[in-house]
Amino acid sequence: MAGPNTREFTEDNFDDEVLQASEPVLVDFWAEWCMPCKALAPTIDELAGEYAGKVKVGKVDTDANQGLSAKFQISAIPTVILFKDGEVREKFIGLRSKRDLAASLDQLLG
Repeated sequence: MAGPNTREFTEDNFDDEVLQASEPVLVDFWAEWCMPCKALAPTIDELAGEYAGKVKVGKVDTDANQGLSAKFQISAIPTVILFKDGEVREKFIGLRSKRDLAASLDQLLG
């Protein structure tokens, strides 16, 4: 389960929570059956805690939100997409280190 600062994004709330957000947003596209996704989950939760109040962090279950997966061309999971001002700014496919993701977030916050 996601940490206290990690939100759940769905097809119903994605526009409001991500595309209309005033702050940068990190979105982790994942699935319950995906072992690399489970390995990435603690990193996502740590980032959510460390960037609370500066960056919105959340997850999209690709099985439950196939429309979002298609819209953002998710061909492999985990995929992490960084949004700012409603636009995709960076896309990471596969497992990434916390340092890589944090460096990109710091750059977005610049």
